[in-house]
Amino acid sequence: MRTEYPDRYVTLGLKIAYYRKKAGFTQEVFAEKIGKSLNFLGQVEGTGTVRGVSLETLFKIADVLGIPPSKLLEDD
Repeated sequence: MRTEYPDRYVTLGLKIAYYRKKAGFTQEVFAEKIGKSLNFLGQVEGTGTVRGVSLETLFKIADVLGIPPSKLLEDD
């Protein structure tokens, strides 16, 4: 994927991984809960790839994690 903002995609993936682990979900369980494949989640959370997510998926991720979607997009 080509983007002008690769660092933001990586940061998003790291935040998803952080909140997923904080909630006690493995990648396998979390992928199932959000209706995505383990491969997809691995690409999103991985730092070696740039993988975007749709807003629908972002909202689902936030829902399952019990956090507002904005938490995943905030600059820390």
